[in-house]
Amino acid sequence: MNLQKLNKKVKYGISGVLILFVSFGILSFNESRDFKLVKNIEVFSNLLREINYFYVDDTDPEKMIKTGIDAMLKTLDPYTVFIPESELDNFNFMTTGHYGGVGSLIRKSGDYIVISEIYEGFPADEAGLKAGDLIVEIDGKSTKGLSTTQVSELMKGEPNSEIKISVQRYNHEKYITKAIIRKEISIPSVPYYGMLNKETGYIRLTGFTKDANKEVRSALLDLKKNYHAGSIILDLRGNPGGLLYEAVKIASLFVDKGQEIVSTRGKVKEYYQSYKAPDQPIDKNTPLAVIVDRGSASASEIVAGAFQDLDRAVILGERTYGKGLVQTTRPLGYNNQLKVTTAKYYIPSGRCIQALDYSHRNKDGSVGHIPDSLISEFKTHNGRTVYDGGGIAPDIKVSPGDASSLTIQLYTRFIFFDYATKYASLHDTIPPAGEFIFSDEDFKDFKAFVKEKDFQYENRSSIVLQDLVKQVKKDKKYELASVDLEDLKDKLAPDVDQDLDKNKKEISEFLTTEIIGRYYYQKGSIKSSLQWDNDVENALKILSDQKQYSAILHVPEQKVVAVNK
Repeated sequence: MNLQKLNKKVKYGISGVLILFVSFGILSFNESRDFKLVKNIEVFSNLLREINYFYVDDTDPEKMIKTGIDAMLKTLDPYTVFIPESELDNFNFMTTGHYGGVGSLIRKSGDYIVISEIYEGFPADEAGLKAGDLIVEIDGKSTKGLSTTQVSELMKGEPNSEIKISVQRYNHEKYITKAIIRKEISIPSVPYYGMLNKETGYIRLTGFTKDANKEVRSALLDLKKNYHAGSIILDLRGNPGGLLYEAVKIASLFVDKGQEIVSTRGKVKEYYQSYKAPDQPIDKNTPLAVIVDRGSASASEIVAGAFQDLDRAVILGERTYGKGLVQTTRPLGYNNQLKVTTAKYYIPSGRCIQALDYSHRNKDGSVGHIPDSLISEFKTHNGRTVYDGGGIAPDIKVSPGDASSLTIQLYTRFIFFDYATKYASLHDTIPPAGEFIFSDEDFKDFKAFVKEKDFQYENRSSIVLQDLVKQVKKDKKYELASVDLEDLKDKLAPDVDQDLDKNKKEISEFLTTEIIGRYYYQKGSIKSSLQWDNDVENALKILSDQKQYSAILHVPEQKVVAVNK
């Protein structure tokens, strides 16, 4: 298409939008607002046409418009986004948990992409691919220099189509090539559930994709009927949310039918809705604890907040993220979508838990938390005091515990991952989660592995000391304190070998979980990590103490006795 034809196409396309807007939009807006909107759309179309025609170099109108749309939406909130046709598959995966592919997670590793996790029972697993395999070719073409997104797109495809993947495996000289038939991949929202002891069942919920409620329902029924669970822990840590109605259905498993779980209020009457428990509960009496953290958002906060407001569960952990905004997708034509914030949601006590105020930005464009002066007090069903303005505050605050600087850097720089790859190459089998022990000999081997990697790191205290020295010099006090500061610098200096020994327990726990995942997949990793989980430990203590549980929720003790024993 030549420049003149392209110019006409852009001009007539935008003119068409203007005609439609003038014809119909004027019914919805007052004259002043309508005029401003039409005027600015016309200015925008004129600007695009002039640049397209007169700019010295060739331009890409589609790219320019996409950039303009993204910049415009950035003035709103981070959840209102334009979804072009090219990104629709990723969006659908976020809401359904389904996609066509081989069933693996990948990440960048140098010039190539490495498989970071294999999903159990899917094509990559059945073909014998392993976490730690370096993807070097796809369908005979090198992947060197490709991004994670590019390789991901190559690996996805229609179910029943074939893909050939060549990998470089640890301690193997030659490439390993596998012909794999893609399938529809459905990632479970409940990757693990089980009994923590004879009394307490545990359910990990990682997302609110389509049919997540069915997975939670199935897990709950199994724990109660086959394992006689007398109490339940629902783990929502790191769960970013998902579909609103899935949250309502999951909450309804534990509360009376017809009980309001959440309501939404927006500018358009269509989004004034009340969502009530649609079904009879499976269990409204068994003691329930819900674990949350700063990564629990949106639908996770609906569930945790509803249970708190209805005094149905004890909430433990950290304050949640604070996302009280509801998004709806609107079609824009040509398979493009707009995900737009249409309402705020309110849990049963009447509070909204949105933490950030996007409507009143600072002069620099930043946003702040809801100020204390605007935070209101609300009451739960049993009269407990709760507050709005910033996520769900747990009934029992539990610190997750800070990992050492050494452990964090070993994790983020993939030293744990790489060692697990080596370990798996040398051991065909290991005992299952809960029985496998990372031995002293294994730890000695890990220390040698770290040394081979020439691993160096900075600890927090040394970084803080550097800042202190800078400030002391600014204050012209360094000569007075130099001896003490230098002595402190020597004492705080990282010593990898010694620091590995000092943090042996913590490091061994991380390594145990990483290694278990190579043999027993995500289920094994989760089960293994629960052994050292401070939140879970505190939840178990509360659930085993009927008096404390009742006191927290302001309920009579006899009402929390399990009914399925």
